[in-house]
Amino acid sequence: MSSETKTLSVGGYLFYTEKDAQLARAEEQKIEYLEARIDYTSPESIRYIYEQTIRERLFRTPVGMHYLEKLREFLLAQENIDPASVMDIPLYMTFDGELRGQTNPARERVVPSQKRDKEKTRFALSVILNVLLIAAIAAMFYISFKSEQPNIVNYERVITSKYASWEQELTEREQVIREKERELKIRQE
Repeated sequence: MSSETKTLSVGGYLFYTEKDAQLARAEEQKIEYLEARIDYTSPESIRYIYEQTIRERLFRTPVGMHYLEKLREFLLAQENIDPASVMDIPLYMTFDGELRGQTNPARERVVPSQKRDKEKTRFALSVILNVLLIAAIAAMFYISFKSEQPNIVNYERVITSKYASWEQELTEREQVIREKERELKIRQE
């Protein structure tokens, strides 16, 4: 018997889903609670509990239905209770096969769960945001590199260009001054 089968088995019944098995375990606890407080010497109190559990729909799984059947048989065995006055146990489900088709675990395994869909969406969103951030960083580096203002990316190029233009300007001025000196015949030392 596999561990999955053990977790789905409750009260001698093998349930189809973990949710149903948990419901059956809860019903087992209700049965234990009732059994600890029931007085089997008073058939009227048993009848009251039986009818109340039916009206309030306390039991929905086979575990609970089996307990209701036990109470019903006890009431029918009593001499002072009319069998026609004992309520039948209502079943709140159909047995035409549609119920099983709706909760087929094989179909649940084939159809991707909402959790996987959320994870895929989250991953895709994360990838898109990362690509956008990388593009924004690349654009910032491009703007910084092409800028005429000195910054950490292009400071060497901007400063070298500035000094080169100053040097050219100084050379041109020096040339003009030398020509004026020749015209004026000023002696150079």
